[in-house]
Amino acid sequence: MTGNFKVLLFAGDINVYSVARAFNEAYGIKPTVYGKYNAFPCAKSTIMHYTANPQADKQETFLSLVNGFADANQNDKILLICCGDSYVQLISANRDGFPANVIAPYISIDLMNDLIHKEKFYARCRDMGIPYPDTFIHKKEMGNLFQLPFEPPFIIKPANGIEYWRHPYPTQKKVYKVETRQELNSILSDIYGSGYSDSIIIQDFIPGDDTYMRVLTSYSDHNGKVKMMCLGHVLLEEHTPHGIGNHAVIITETEPILEQRLKELLENIGYVGFSNFDIKYDRRDGIYKVFEINTRQGRSNYYVTGAGENIAKLVVKDYIYGEELEYHTVETESPWMVVPKGVAFKYIKPAQYQATMKKLIRQGKCSNPLINKKDSNLIHKFYFLKNYYGQYIKYKKYFFCLKQLSEMYFNKLYAS
Repeated sequence: MTGNFKVLLFAGDINVYSVARAFNEAYGIKPTVYGKYNAFPCAKSTIMHYTANPQADKQETFLSLVNGFADANQNDKILLICCGDSYVQLISANRDGFPANVIAPYISIDLMNDLIHKEKFYARCRDMGIPYPDTFIHKKEMGNLFQLPFEPPFIIKPANGIEYWRHPYPTQKKVYKVETRQELNSILSDIYGSGYSDSIIIQDFIPGDDTYMRVLTSYSDHNGKVKMMCLGHVLLEEHTPHGIGNHAVIITETEPILEQRLKELLENIGYVGFSNFDIKYDRRDGIYKVFEINTRQGRSNYYVTGAGENIAKLVVKDYIYGEELEYHTVETESPWMVVPKGVAFKYIKPAQYQATMKKLIRQGKCSNPLINKKDSNLIHKFYFLKNYYGQYIKYKKYFFCLKQLSEMYFNKLYAS
């Protein structure tokens, strides 16, 4: 397939900005982007055509925007890429009904629903020999008559997050961390008492700070074959109430055994498009354990582009130019960070990570998707500087608030 193409993106956060920047850098184009809010980093950006629409993630509006754009550009192929879960679900649910010139590199809605359902995802991991946290699947009919194969603390979360939120109750949370069996029984009673009837996930809690986290980004071609994998070692996360768990500093690395196992999983299920895994290293047994898969590229996806593997080129070569991609892993050691160096070096522990970061920064290998000379709008630059240097205040306020941090950290890591 050859010819002209245009790019249509949905969302309004750093994820979509990073994807738009990748297309802008690789092909000199300005993607059309729709998001819900008129806010940084997309609003006022000069590397994209951004429009805020509060109803953009509603099916009727979403389909109207996609179909209207396709109709207005009938002589072009339209690459449709979404950068948030609600938008990705809309693509998968409607992918067979888009106009003929729309290319949507995503899996079916049935496969997506299986992957985002924790019990079903862990079953696939078990069948493929992929480690995940020690897990007990609780069924409603079990009541309190069951034995757990691990000791507290326990992590409790619904297997079916969509169904769970349809049954609100006063003490409802995304995820619970409890220290005793009595607390566990009480929470199970509250959840099932709300009307929720699907299974509940009870997990062993894996200890460790930010530096135990990993993120893996993968691209699978239209034939369901993995063509690129890039593993990132998280050195620092955000610690604000609304940003807890979001990546702030990543350095690329490789773990061939981990990458091979996840490659086999993706190819076994015929996955297509970008995927993103959240992983944690368990220091107790020296094993990497998978928390979940995101059926899209992650919000920190520019760590891949910054390491020399522009993610836009993968999908364009695959779907627009019909090129055969060779499988490879990204092995260039490269840091990605969205906080000032002063913040990174103050809060990243232990010291050897700081030494590696400083060496790579001196070599000019550090990337930040939001530091972009091509984005020339003065208002946009003002909001960037306000956000960027505001990180000093945020980390000073929140990083050492361990009591408050604990609850938020569990919510972000273990929530569906």
